This record gives sequence, structure tokens and C-alpha cells, in this order.
Amino acid sequence: MNARIESSRGGGSQPSSISSTLLERIRARRPEAWQRLVDLYGPVVYRWCRQLGVDRTDAADVAQEVFGAVAAHLDQFRRDRPDDSFGAWLRTITRNKVRDLYRQRLCQPDAEGGTHAYQQLLNLAESADQSVSGSRADRLETDAGFLRRMLDLVRVEFENRTWEAFWRIAVDGQSPDQVAAGLDLSLMAVYKAKSRVLRRLREELHGLLE
Repeated sequence: MNARIESSRGGGSQPSSISSTLLERIRARRPEAWQRLVDLYGPVVYRWCRQLGVDRTDAADVAQEVFGAVAAHLDQFRRDRPDDSFGAWLRTITRNKVRDLYRQRLCQPDAEGGTHAYQQLLNLAESADQSVSGSRADRLETDAGFLRRMLDLVRVEFENRTWEAFWRIAVDGQSPDQVAAGLDLSLMAVYKAKSRVLRRLREELHGLLE
């Protein structure tokens, strides 16, 4: 399973007709939904691995194992309590895979550094994990990088002027009147553009970040 991380810019295709959430589409085994999940969360999982003391090469391998576990156990993820979140569940899987890595190394006494060195690494992973509070861990996926990837993925579903109208209102803070005049659109078209993009973003984020 390859965790391909890439961003897309531009595009003029029509908005997707998919109205279910990303999580629901993944559970339905939609390949494009799975790739979107990896595009969004791959860099997050990799960063978590590095924060837990895993080197660059091993971090990439552990990330692959994390998403393999997600694919195998996604049906076990539930949102029964208000504080349940996909991010927290994903971080738990990542932490367990990192621990598995170090436990495996502990069983290899002939490896460079010996058992003592790997025990130290295991302790480092435990300490690093404890240094990040639960609430902070749950919110790591909402950093600027994650949101930028989300915007890039949704961006390609809209015509340029539709996206530009949304961006000028939501990000640049322009008034609808200013946007309508600047893009030569009717005021109604500007409101519709903003509404359509926001609706798609909510669809993508629902069930993952809440």
C-alpha cells in the first residue's frame, strides 16, 4: 500500500456528485476516498513517527503499516462519545506501531547499538508521547498543512471563478459586492459559489475532525 502524498492545484471540473462524508466513502471501499485519506493524513502520521523518535526511513515504513492497520480495522472505529475523534484513533494506531517497531528491535540483540540502545529508544518514544497532551494530539491534524491539503483536494472540483469567489470572501475578507464586481459575477452567483465550496468542505471534514 503506497501512501502517495501530493497536492493538486487549479482545475475546472464540475463539483463532485458525491454527497457522503469521506469516512463513509472509505468504509464503502472507494479507492479515490482512500487515496484522499492518505493524502490528508500521510504527512501527519509521518510527523508523529518522527516526534516519537523514529528515523526518516523507518518513519515511512511505519506510516505504511499504520494505514494498513486503518484499512484492516476501520470498521472498529466508532464515534459513540463526544470526545471520540478519528485523529485520536489514528494517533493511537501510530503510537502502537512505533512501539511494535522498537519491540521488534529489542528482539534483535545483534543489531547496531544492541538491546540497551533500543531500550533507550523505546523509552524515548514513551517520553515523547507523554509530552504531547491528549487534546493537542487530537488537534494535530487540523494544523495549517492539513487544512492546506484539504483545500487543494477540494479545489480541483470547482471552476476557477467559483473557487476565487469563495476564496476572496472567506480568506481575503472581501465583501460579496466587491467580489461580484471584481469577477464580473452576479451577487447571487457569488453567494452560491461560497455556499457550494463551504458545503463540500463540511462534507470532507464531517466525521474526521469533529
